[in-house]
Amino acid sequence: MFEFLAIPLLAGICIAATVGPLGSFVVWRRMAYFGDTLAHGSLLGLALGFMLQINLNLALIVTCLVIAALLVGLQRKSTVSTDTLLGIIAHTSLSLGLVCISFVDDLRVDLMAYLFGDLLSVTTADLGWIAAGCAAVSLLLYRLWTPLLAITVNEEMARVDGYDVDKLKLVLMLLVGLVIAVAMKFVGALIITSLMIIPAATARRFSKSPEQMAIKASLIGVLSVLGGISLSWFEDTPAGPSVVVAAGALFFLSYLRKQDA
Repeated sequence: MFEFLAIPLLAGICIAATVGPLGSFVVWRRMAYFGDTLAHGSLLGLALGFMLQINLNLALIVTCLVIAALLVGLQRKSTVSTDTLLGIIAHTSLSLGLVCISFVDDLRVDLMAYLFGDLLSVTTADLGWIAAGCAAVSLLLYRLWTPLLAITVNEEMARVDGYDVDKLKLVLMLLVGLVIAVAMKFVGALIITSLMIIPAATARRFSKSPEQMAIKASLIGVLSVLGGISLSWFEDTPAGPSVVVAAGALFFLSYLRKQDA
């Protein structure tokens, strides 16, 4: 049992520990819909990977990064509201991905695993991509923590202090795109954003500083992974959704406990 679950557990813990700090920025900056847009767009990367017969992990990462950069560029120049723009890109990229998949002959892949995740099918190669991606995101977050926090608190003051706000916003969105790409097989495209925002939202209720929130969000994410994998193992439920259910349960329990206190 341990050998069978070792790789999924390591993958889940890597992702949960990384999305804690990153999810905190998503919550602070109210970027949940942005994350959903990238998650929908990741299916286009999956389709392109099948069409071009290239490594799916590489195709997902490149596509998510391109869509993130495209979103930033359009937000600067478009006269359309941000939420409308995100909705257009999300549904267009998702539909384009489904159209591209229809052109692939003899496609034998479980799309449900990519939509809702299939933690127990994570391979050693997948773990390598996940570990590399999470390590890169964690390192960049550590190095850019103060500038990213500055533009989150007050963009105008950050400009006065000499920070390149537009560049930092682009980096943050690229980091979100990278995490979504490497975590897609673990949680699934349709619910990956929930693993970013639920632990962070839970940690926010018990934190007195940004650093506390980031650390507690990672710990809550790890607990959610352990709880979700346990539920999946003993009750034969889908692994990805089980992790999100566990995270949601922790949020509501913390909410009730906070209310009682």
